[in-house]
Amino acid sequence: MLAGLALFLLAVVVSDFGRRRVPNSLVLLGALGAIAALLLNQQPFGLGWRQALAGGGAAFSALLLVYAMGIMGAGDVKFAGALGLWTGLAPLPAIWIAATLLAAVHALVWLALHRLQVAPRLLRALSHPHGGPVQPPDPAPARQARHLPLAAYLAIAALGWMAWHRTATPLFS
Repeated sequence: MLAGLALFLLAVVVSDFGRRRVPNSLVLLGALGAIAALLLNQQPFGLGWRQALAGGGAAFSALLLVYAMGIMGAGDVKFAGALGLWTGLAPLPAIWIAATLLAAVHALVWLALHRLQVAPRLLRALSHPHGGPVQPPDPAPARQARHLPLAAYLAIAALGWMAWHRTATPLFS
């Protein structure tokens, strides 16, 4: 089941970096995988139902508040809920901090490139997945284009957490 989680996280990274969205079908597949792991008693981190539901509920609820402020997309929120079903509550703060740091680096690089007017191709790649026109940041958060692939950074942070806290179960068993 750990390999299934890793593949799910990699699919989220590819989707979010490539199209700046995480399809509902992908999020549903990840959530159903977490539920299947629990039903089959194959949860890779030894979580029970209560721990998994607490993680999924807390992740979804916390990011839903941020979404309501217009700061992130709904796909990020739904993905966080599915991720929480897999990881439970305990590792979520570390995953969120790592993802936030990665997103902050992305944003700082974008701002630096935009202000310095250098590396236009990299700037387009950081701004829009298909190289669309580069727009200056909109000061109104509710209308601001979502340039940061937060779900991808959450998935990368979760993969890092998995590698750091490797269990006795091999990744591809």
